Amino acid sequence: MQNSVEKYLRMDKLPHIWCPGCGNGIVLGAMVRAFTKINCNQNNTVIVSGIGCSSRAAGYMDFDTLHTTHGRALAFATGIKLAKPELKVFVIMGDGDAASIGGNHLIHAARRNIDLTAIIFNNHIYGMTGGQYSPLTPLDSMATTAPYNTIERNFDLAELAKAAGATYVARGTTYHATMLTNLIVAGATHKGFSLIEAVTACPVSYGRRNKMGSGYDMMIWQKEHAVPVQKARNLTPKEMQGKFAIGELYKAEAPEYTEVYDLLIKKAQGKPKEG
Repeated sequence: MQNSVEKYLRMDKLPHIWCPGCGNGIVLGAMVRAFTKINCNQNNTVIVSGIGCSSRAAGYMDFDTLHTTHGRALAFATGIKLAKPELKVFVIMGDGDAASIGGNHLIHAARRNIDLTAIIFNNHIYGMTGGQYSPLTPLDSMATTAPYNTIERNFDLAELAKAAGATYVARGTTYHATMLTNLIVAGATHKGFSLIEAVTACPVSYGRRNKMGSGYDMMIWQKEHAVPVQKARNLTPKEMQGKFAIGELYKAEAPEYTEVYDLLIKKAQGKPKEG
């Protein structure tokens, strides 16, 4: 397994720059293990990322990769997919890329059901730029821009993506690393827009200010607060308060955007439909 994993990594770029205790390396590991499971073709795959701690992951993977502007990862990925629909495109984003400056791109990529696999590193904070709170920072958390704690409710990103039209939605954590790998495999092999939220730890910018302890302690927090989706469906909102569901949260079938677009082109050209 190690040699097959190394195939997908730029070994000369390691060790990574993430802080001690950061969970992003575990998410990266889950991704490359997923690539081995689906026997990912490096010559037919593109990885797109935006800006932030999570987006550094693209530079460690041995594919054609794009490190794009903040919040625009999905816009670049959409252009790639429209130009070459045969490519497999993964999109790596963090809190801001996905839910703040990039939130508009997220809901429309989901609405179109374009065949992209979006992996969201959710560490609940803007870690690289100084610890500002994000749309995914839990209510009543401390941040550099919330010295008296946040008063804004955070998005449930999985529910947001589902409501917008994503046809595959899942959530894992760095504690549940094997599950996270399997969810990425399922999302990558699904036809349509897939979103996998990876709950990860930022012990420096989030954990320290919110007295959550070390990276290890934050992973134990994940273990204690994550509820398998099958169990979560049988619990009341009160019983789920302060907890979150993990696993495959939603799966559906719908027309995929690039295929429908191709039919539209043929219709405009007066060509008959295939099949």
